[in-house]
Amino acid sequence: MRIYHNQLAKTLTQPMPTVWLVFGDEPWQKNDALRHIQTTANQQGFVERISLTADKSFDWHDVLDEYLAMSLFASQRIIEVELLVKVDDAGGKVLLNLVEQLHQDVVLILHGAKVDAATTNKKWFKTLNDKGIYLPIYDLDTKALKQWLNRQANHYQLNLPNESQTLLIELFEGNVLALDQELQKLSLLFANQQVTAEEISQLAINQAKFNPFQLIDALLLGDCKKSLTILDQLNQEGSPVGQMVWFIHKELKKLKAMLTDQQDGCSFAELCKKHRIWKNKEHLYKSALSKLSLAQVNHGISRLASIDLISKTTSDFDPYLLLSDLIIGLFNHQGFIDLPLDYEYE
Repeated sequence: MRIYHNQLAKTLTQPMPTVWLVFGDEPWQKNDALRHIQTTANQQGFVERISLTADKSFDWHDVLDEYLAMSLFASQRIIEVELLVKVDDAGGKVLLNLVEQLHQDVVLILHGAKVDAATTNKKWFKTLNDKGIYLPIYDLDTKALKQWLNRQANHYQLNLPNESQTLLIELFEGNVLALDQELQKLSLLFANQQVTAEEISQLAINQAKFNPFQLIDALLLGDCKKSLTILDQLNQEGSPVGQMVWFIHKELKKLKAMLTDQQDGCSFAELCKKHRIWKNKEHLYKSALSKLSLAQVNHGISRLASIDLISKTTSDFDPYLLLSDLIIGLFNHQGFIDLPLDYEYE
């Protein structure tokens, strides 16, 4: 059964599942989930914990051997396996064999980085999912991050007015672990007091961390300032310009297809179904379709092709500066349509 991080507390009030699959790249939520699962299991008598790490040389039979072994110290145990690599065919067979041996005295936890669709469709993954809980960990978007921030502020007895919350999100978006550490620091200094934005700006360091997916979300929302902020940080981190071109081109092609279908009379619900838009992303595409015309998107695709060519054939231009031009021009179409990219320095 699949649940999400905000459903974990309720799930843990029920009898402890014997299988947990916890996968994702957002460290705070992942660590928090594992900690709560382990703590709840301990409280229910699972006091012995065995930790294994599955790397390239890992023998999956070790998991089966540990699972079937009799413990000298406790009748109930936790076996935790961190996956540093994908489960190969041999490992999948062992896990399917282990499923037949499942019992209530052992809690099996498999965790690691985000898994792709191919992995979730593997027989071993589906079988373990059917027998227990799959908890995918996703990055928090701005709305979810604000909800999280409110919960954590209450937990740390902090009074954060709206402007303070806005500043913290701007400084730490995409880096929830660092934001939680900052809240702990603020709680030592301002417990049960109001913390102003001025006080935060004097104490906090900008530790926001972004990825190309967040750039696309900001673009779809038409948030030009945030898009440029994310693009600038990705540039500073050394993200390949070719990767940025690929991500942006992929979304512009999708928007072009959706706008064309919309002109042909497709409803928004039909567009989302046809183009496989996730439920939690629908509001982003609804925003983009309301702000962009087919002409703007076509011009963006053409301009992006020019950026790709320029970045591969000359070093006279900063490709990230050209991408910034693309982002600004996408939502200020008339002001940029006649301006060439391959200008000459005077």
